[in-house]
Amino acid sequence: MKLDSVERTVRWAGGIWLLVFLIAMFQGLWQGWHRPMGRVVGPAQGFVRSFARGAWWFYGPATVGSVWLLYRLWRPVPLVLSTPVRVAALILGTLLYFPGVGLMLWGRLTLGGMYNVSSALGAQLYSGHRLVSSGPFALMRHPMYVGGAMAELGALLIYRTWAAAAITLQVPELPLRARREEDALAAQFGDEWEEYSRRVPGWIPRLGR
Repeated sequence: MKLDSVERTVRWAGGIWLLVFLIAMFQGLWQGWHRPMGRVVGPAQGFVRSFARGAWWFYGPATVGSVWLLYRLWRPVPLVLSTPVRVAALILGTLLYFPGVGLMLWGRLTLGGMYNVSSALGAQLYSGHRLVSSGPFALMRHPMYVGGAMAELGALLIYRTWAAAAITLQVPELPLRARREEDALAAQFGDEWEEYSRRVPGWIPRLGR
């Protein structure tokens, strides 16, 4: 069936596109691992500092464990969709997923050496951290989280597996992570951050500006 072939092609392309982003992400984490850490904010500051020092002790097993879990969950969700619904899901999923991953990649490359990870527990900057306000960060303050939410929802529509459904469960956490990062940046950059946050919206770009 032609639709089956199109879905397989889109799914393979999506996997390759995601792999490109993951390579860039881990390359940024590797660079950051060698940099001295700076300001920490959040309710678990001690944990975040310890986590940052031993990040690779966590990321190695966590990556292997996550891949194994996603492999176990890579089973189709038992939904029988009509052909028009499958086509609509594939089109909408493609429009969300590929630009979403692209937005994450653009943000990662724009951050360069400032790239780091955070969680709802806290965020940590580097020593000598600078405020990045170019590229997608000139359009919105959290382009990587916007892209991540788009990609996760798009992946659910394209792949329709339990693994894709499980990944979307982290979408509600993204505003908490963004808040931790904003607290750290506000404390670090003061008036510069206030001016930037007034000028640039958090999640939805101002069209025409």
